[in-house]
Amino acid sequence: MTARGVLAVVGTAVGGVIGWAETPPSADPASLRALFTDFGIEVGTDSAELAAAVRAFQTRVGVAADGEAGPETVHLLARYAAEARELSRFHQAGWGKLEEGPDPGGESNDSGPPR
Repeated sequence: MTARGVLAVVGTAVGGVIGWAETPPSADPASLRALFTDFGIEVGTDSAELAAAVRAFQTRVGVAADGEAGPETVHLLARYAAEARELSRFHQAGWGKLEEGPDPGGESNDSGPPR
């Protein structure tokens, strides 16, 4: 992982725990499933499926992957779910299809020098 990637993960993790201004949702199974739904991930009613989803999320964001939705995990899950909802609204408003701008690889689409 690059230094930029490490800083992004650390910054997001710290921001998710320290910078969260709202009361996070509870860690009850229904709330967790609703947050995963915001990502487009449907988690079944089985507790093992929910634990696997939590573990996969924890691994992805760089926290201890124990499958338990503790305060740090719930904060981060709620934060990312809120961002996913906002991005979805952004795309639904028609802003997701811009003609110019950076491509997903970070390279410029114009003829200028790469960033």
